[in-house]
Amino acid sequence: MLRDLSHPILDGMMVYPGDPEVTIRPALTLATDGVAVAQLDLGSHTGTHVDAPAHTVPGGRTMADVTLDELVGDALVIRVRDVGEGEQYGWDALTAAADIPAAVPGIVVVYTGWAQWFGSGRGLRHPSLDPAAARELMARGMRVLAVDTLSPFPTGSDGGFPVHDVVLGGDGLIVENVTGLDDLPAQVRVGFFPLKLDGDGAPVRGVAFVD
Repeated sequence: MLRDLSHPILDGMMVYPGDPEVTIRPALTLATDGVAVAQLDLGSHTGTHVDAPAHTVPGGRTMADVTLDELVGDALVIRVRDVGEGEQYGWDALTAAADIPAAVPGIVVVYTGWAQWFGSGRGLRHPSLDPAAARELMARGMRVLAVDTLSPFPTGSDGGFPVHDVVLGGDGLIVENVTGLDDLPAQVRVGFFPLKLDGDGAPVRGVAFVD
């Protein structure tokens, strides 16, 4: 069975502050043109999307360099529960939430339950990951970090993007705004399938392969 892990792309949907707004409008219509075609205006980091290293790393890999093999595979799902607005969760919270092996799968998905607030003001005040915990996950073999929030670090923070520095700086990938994680098992096969864009990121259709 397939589980959709993506938010729908909708006109006027929430975006990271400062990113291009999303507009979807008819370009051609059945009545006038005999075909229906929509015109899409959106940023490369719209909705559920993947960040390539080039997003924050000068000279980093672009999406043209990212293979599908990197974005499909076994994943460890870590459920960090009861984290509040703006709260940072670190390695202790991760190990309390899951049995994290010395060698983790290439894809690690962190569930905070915050996907329910996507599209609302509270979604901007999401919890965030301690960069030191991201560094430990990378040391244990993580190459793709997937989170159910706008960012793994506080949105709107003036402290830079330290989790991106760790993951993208280590030539890994970050998938943001994942949803549909509520009852996924701790170990599951997932795939994040991006638009074939040569750039700093791309919207993805996220899928979990559930028995």
